[in-house]
Formats: sequence, C-alpha cells, structure tokens
Amino acid sequence: MTDQLSNSERIQAGLARRYRAEKRFRLYGIIAVVLAVGFLAVMLSAIGARGFGAFYQTHASLEVTFDEELVKDKDWQGIVKVAMRKSFPDVKARRDKRKLYKLMSSGAGFDLQGMYKADPELLGQTRTVWLPTSDDIDMLMKGQIDRVLAEDDRRVSDKEITWVDQWIASDRIELQFNTRFFTGGDSREPELAGILGAVMGSLLSLTVCLALSFPLGVMTAVYLEEFAPKNKWTDIIEVNINNLAAVPSIVFGLLGLAMFLNFFGMPRSAPLVGGMVLALMTLPTIIIAGRAALRAVPPSIREAALGMGASPIQTVTHHVLPLAMPGMLTGTIIGMAQALGESAPLLMIGMVAFIVDVPAAFTDPATALPVQIYLWADSPERAFSERTSGAIIVLLGFLITMNIIAVFMRKSFERRW
Repeated sequence: MTDQLSNSERIQAGLARRYRAEKRFRLYGIIAVVLAVGFLAVMLSAIGARGFGAFYQTHASLEVTFDEELVKDKDWQGIVKVAMRKSFPDVKARRDKRKLYKLMSSGAGFDLQGMYKADPELLGQTRTVWLPTSDDIDMLMKGQIDRVLAEDDRRVSDKEITWVDQWIASDRIELQFNTRFFTGGDSREPELAGILGAVMGSLLSLTVCLALSFPLGVMTAVYLEEFAPKNKWTDIIEVNINNLAAVPSIVFGLLGLAMFLNFFGMPRSAPLVGGMVLALMTLPTIIIAGRAALRAVPPSIREAALGMGASPIQTVTHHVLPLAMPGMLTGTIIGMAQALGESAPLLMIGMVAFIVDVPAAFTDPATALPVQIYLWADSPERAFSERTSGAIIVLLGFLITMNIIAVFMRKSFERRW
C-alpha cells in the first residue's frame, strides 16, 4: 500500500513538474512575442516620427513679377531674387542680400518656369505665389534647428531667423504638403528631391522580373513535380534549387555583372538588367512555392482525370495546375516583395548612379527605391535624413500591401480537401 501511494505521489509530482514546464514555455513564448512586437513598434515609431516631416515642405509667399527681360533671359531665379528684395526692402548690404537669397530654394525658379509654361499670359503680371524655401529654413520651421544655440553652432544665422520671424508674423510662411516628394526625381537639394524616379525604376524592374520568373518558375515546378523521373539527376537539381534560395543576393548581382553587363554588353543601370538579376534571385522561391502548391493537390484529382481518359498533360493543365495556381501566385507575390526590398544585387549592376530624370523605358538609366534610400542615408545634409525615413515608409507601405494581397489571395482561393 505504501509503495502504491509513493508511486501515485511520484506520478502526481511528475505531472506537476510537466505542467509547470509547459506554463513556463508558454510564458517564454508570450514574452518573446511581446518583445518582438515592442521592438517592431519602436522601430516603426522612430521611422514614422522622423519620416513624417518629409511629407511636408516649408513654402513662403512672394509677390512675383514676371519681368519680360528676365523671362526672355530665362533668369527664373533672378525673378525670385527681385521678389525677395521687394519683400525685405531694408536689406541693402551685398552680404545680407546673399543671405536673404538663401532663404529660398535654388529650385524655386523652376516652379515659376512651370507656371509660365502653363500660362504664358503671366508675362508682365504680378502674382502672389508660394515657393519652396531652402532645406535649412525648412529644418528651422520643423524645429530641427535649435534657435537657442549660439549662431556659430547652427546653420541659420540670427538675421535669417529675424527674416523668418517677419514672415511668420505676416502669415507668409507655412508648411504645405510636399507633392514634389512623390512627383519628382532625385536632386542634390533635399527640398527638391523626390522618389518618383526610384519608384518607377523599381516598378519597371519588377515588371521584367515577373515576366521572366513567373512562367519559368511555374514550368520548372510543374516539370519537376509532375513529369521528371525520380533519379539522382533530379535529386541534384532539387538540392541546387534549395541551395540557390539561400544564396546571398549580392552573389546574383555579381552574376548579373559578369554575364549581362560584361559578357552580353547590356545597358548599365537599366531596369531591364535589374529585372533580370532579380528574376534569377526570385526563381528558386517561386519554384519551391510552386512545387509545394502542386503537392497540396490530392492524388485523387489526377487519378480521376486519368481515369476519364485525359492525357498526363491535360490532367496537369486542366485540373492540377488551376487548383495549385493560388498557392503559386502567393509564393510569387512573396518573391516579388523580397525582390522589391533588395538593393545589393542592384548596386553591383550600376543602379546606384545619381539619376535625376524619371525613367520611361526599360533601357533608360534608373535607380530603385531601396538604392535611393541607401544614397540618401549617405548624404551629409540633415534634411535628407527626413527624406530617407519618408522613403522607408513608402517602401514599407508597398511591402505590407503586397503581403496583404498574398494573404487575401491565399484565403480567398485556397481549398480544403
């Protein structure tokens, strides 16, 4: 009786230890999830707080006269200087005038040029227009430059702050939505820099990547899963495909540099070459996802089709492939999202170049959004820090959208057998 009680007690004690271990394991899992979510929230909050300012740009109101002589000489920045002297008639010294002119962006004249091209009737007229200020004034208005610091320790002088305060007192300076950030190309001046060129470069590259990787990936997955004989050669191919999925992306960039640029002589820094390199990188992911989707189709579907007299090709194309296509598309979208965030292979083929114009063709010089972020992060101007975080927000938006689409497609088209 004593032995039975002792055995029962040992069993109960063992169960209690196991239950405590399970509770600790669950607690560790909850702590890990909370920490991961916390780190993610801190990262996104930091990026959002810094990048939100990129969506707004400081503009000042000026009484601009489209002087015939200045318009004829295409001295658009000269028109801005005349307007600045009218706004601050007390500024007489040449040195002070140079500081005064620096309040406005060096690209303010391009805005006037665009206005004149849209409406030539402005010649000789005086209009009140809002023009972008320089990046230093923009940082001052956003509180990124401390007024309390000594004049030698900040980029904005006391006189410039006085002139800005006069604008503030007369409601002639304000933060406006920065449309140029979404509609302009890259620039050496932070207040003029935009992401449209990089976004178009990424879209063109992804178009080439999708056009090459999706059909090749699907056909390869179908052949390996449905038609290829099971021997050592197919085993070697499968092992190599799985290994390629884990190869660092910069290796594909080196391959593109050696083959597409050096051997075939294709255009450097072009979305065509970038898309081909990204296709090489994405193919293993699409093949693996495609094979998994084909394996998920029950064998009874194949057997029923073959039993009805369908050929093996008809069985695959009419029955198996349509049922596996949602899983293949999900894997393809995930692969495209991975390609969108890659910068290392694109750096190797020259898409790191400073490109001002927005690309319109697959062979035009272009950069990509991750590469643009890399370039801006390396710029010394403080205003580019905002642009960098703003571009990261846009890139994260694209990535999250693509993953949401992948999840929606999987939930909408998946079938449970």
